[in-house]
Amino acid sequence: MNRIGTHRPPRVPFAQRLRERDIAAFHTVAARHWPGADRVLPRLSRSANHGLLWFGAAAAMWALGGPRGRRAAVRGVASLALASATVNTVAKRSVRRDRPMLDAVPLIRRLARQPITTSFPSGHSASAAAFAVGAALESRRLGAALAPVAASVAFSRVYTGVHYPSDVLAGAALGAGAAFAVRGMAPSRSQLPPPARPRADAPALPDGDGLIVVVNPASGVQPQFGDPVRVLRTALPKAEVVLYEPEAGPLPEVLSQAAREAARCGGALGVCGGDGTVNAAATTALRHDVPLAVLPGGTFNHFAADLGVETVLDACQAVAAGTAVRVDLGRLTPETPFGTPSPDERAYFLNTFSIGSYPDLVRLRERWSPRIGGPAASVLATVRVLRTARPVRAWVDGRRHSMWLLFVGNGTYRSVGVAPVRRFDLADGLLDVRIAHAGRFARTRLMAAGLAGLLRRSPVYATGRPRQVRVSGLPNGTHMAYDGEVRPAPSGLLIDKVEEALTVYRPVWNQPESVTPLAE
Repeated sequence: MNRIGTHRPPRVPFAQRLRERDIAAFHTVAARHWPGADRVLPRLSRSANHGLLWFGAAAAMWALGGPRGRRAAVRGVASLALASATVNTVAKRSVRRDRPMLDAVPLIRRLARQPITTSFPSGHSASAAAFAVGAALESRRLGAALAPVAASVAFSRVYTGVHYPSDVLAGAALGAGAAFAVRGMAPSRSQLPPPARPRADAPALPDGDGLIVVVNPASGVQPQFGDPVRVLRTALPKAEVVLYEPEAGPLPEVLSQAAREAARCGGALGVCGGDGTVNAAATTALRHDVPLAVLPGGTFNHFAADLGVETVLDACQAVAAGTAVRVDLGRLTPETPFGTPSPDERAYFLNTFSIGSYPDLVRLRERWSPRIGGPAASVLATVRVLRTARPVRAWVDGRRHSMWLLFVGNGTYRSVGVAPVRRFDLADGLLDVRIAHAGRFARTRLMAAGLAGLLRRSPVYATGRPRQVRVSGLPNGTHMAYDGEVRPAPSGLLIDKVEEALTVYRPVWNQPESVTPLAE
């Protein structure tokens, strides 16, 4: 019971108190002056309109950031897209909050074009947080570089008077949530199971003594990898570096000479170049029974990426520590028309083998790229192949097929749409066989099924995981591609695997200590 004469003030609802504090914080920012902010923050806020600032950052990360930068760029853009869609289609329509009054905001800070959508939550803050957090989930270093920019964009929305602080905080929370939602759908590299098994014994070469590295400048060492020779000589000063020149003879002979010397001194063979150069080195290392160190330096570096070697320094640290794994090699054995194997003409592949449209695309790209550049050549070659290609008719494991593409992967690939993109196990003993059948509107149906996530249900697409596959009845003039190299195809082929054929260095930190070696 209250005492006589006392009066308890009416209780203010919690939501109202929050709103009052939100408005008070807005006015505090409006009244505060930060030197230089009047020039910078409004421009920064405008640069983030429609995500342009982040798309520009993604382009720079893709061009200069190497494999990890490209993954961070893709994840950042995907997170931004999800956050933007959520904010603009659900959140803003659910909470129709008016924009702040601009009376307290100095004129110099105000945006020339005021937004007309509702205030809660802030779309700019959501996009900024989504991109920065998404990139950080792939690369902490890039995330740390982007965080101040993202925070400045978010604060600029309050500073220019277009949002309350709570709008910005809610938008940032939604953006971060979108980044983690994307990671739930497409796990980041740190969440993925370790590629390649089992662990293998390889000599530890702390200063590089015994390592002979063949560098192929003609394969086009990419700028994002810096100067691989400089990095190598800094990390492993006693390693021998051989810069390949055509005057020295065919590349396989130079690799063989290096492998013989490495075997003699109990060392290892190293290679830096594109996938074709790495393929030649793998075949040589297999023949001379020496460990292989792969230094990424080409355009795509598919094998190095699946192995977990993203930089030249990664490879150097693995060589110094002597950490390695065993990997499978795909094997191509030509067959005569009577089905008799020709072992003397065998070839090997680390990544993929294909017959059909892709070899035609590679041949055109290689023919045109010296004149118009690689990207333009790739686009024009794709258009040309889609317009003029004809299906290949052949027998696959005793069944007649008319197909646009026969794809065989060395190990099981994970796919995005219709494209196989990543392997998690380089010693699974399996081939990843995919056939894109020809037929009425087959290519259109295939692309539609891939985009809809229904590829495995499509009647024009077949898959299998055998240990070997036999192809016969290939027409004259058919070409095959393996590891980016195009060659005339024989009339028949036996495709199988040499299991755990090759010892390859890889960083130990990409493999958790709880993983038990499957073969000692």
